[in-house]
Amino acid sequence: MNRLYKYFFRGLITVLPLALTIYLLYIFLAWTEAVALTFLRPFIGGFYVPGMGLALGILGILAIGYLVSKQRVQKFLTVVEMPFTNLPVVKSIYSSLKSFADYFSPSSKNTAQQVVVLRIPGQQLELVGLVTRRSMEGLPEGFTQGDRVAVYLPMGYMIGGYTVFVPQDWVQPIQMSVEEAMRSSLIAWMARAENTSRPTAPPVPDTPAAPPPPPPANTNSGDPA
Repeated sequence: MNRLYKYFFRGLITVLPLALTIYLLYIFLAWTEAVALTFLRPFIGGFYVPGMGLALGILGILAIGYLVSKQRVQKFLTVVEMPFTNLPVVKSIYSSLKSFADYFSPSSKNTAQQVVVLRIPGQQLELVGLVTRRSMEGLPEGFTQGDRVAVYLPMGYMIGGYTVFVPQDWVQPIQMSVEEAMRSSLIAWMARAENTSRPTAPPVPDTPAAPPPPPPANTNSGDPA
């Protein structure tokens, strides 16, 4: 029975990530196609081929990306963004999302993003974070000036984290991509130990040999007759 439980959970752990990934992709693709068809229905009428909405949506996104690379279109987008960058509540949401998207954009010229290990002097702990700023320029007065960097420390099992400003010599870059670091932080850096060989018994310490027993005592006493 224990072996059956072991096989069941091993199969469940193997199938569950694949099934959830496929299910989430299906939901996302179905939602994307439904949204694309909502805008395309007035032009195509009742004509529909499965996947057509998704394909046209991808082509539309590519066309938008091509257009926004033009200077005239960028000026037009600046006018369109004015309501989103001036309304009190909407401004905070839109600016945060836009800055986050621009930060991870492939065309971004920001060279600050780097995975580092944060070590606090006098402490034995190590924190893995992401450098988001390498200088205090542009920040309001009140921040401690000097050779400091901003390090984002993501949390596990949730979207969030802390940003700390620490001296430059407290951080050490490591060879890890931003995507890998964020993914590892999301699952709290869980890792399964890999046993490549069967455990062996610890060696038995050598014990000194016992001394030989003393010879038997001579019970005959006196001279022979």
